Amino acid sequence: MRTVSIIESGEGQTIHLPADMAYDGVDELEILREGDTIILRPVRPSWLSLVDLPKVDEVFLQERKDVIERVKPDSGA
Repeated sequence: MRTVSIIESGEGQTIHLPADMAYDGVDELEILREGDTIILRPVRPSWLSLVDLPKVDEVFLQERKDVIERVKPDSGA
């Protein structure tokens, strides 16, 4: 187990993650406390974030080609 120093920073505390424990390509971390343990994990989009995405316009996919051939059902005769 490794240790890092805690730095008092304004109204909070800061730690420096060692390079080999850094989150590559992550801009935001979720933080939660379970007892005396603090857990950091990358923020990932969820289905709840879908409502925050830009809405599609009214003509979205109107000119899309059908990629599935329409076949009449067999009459069974």
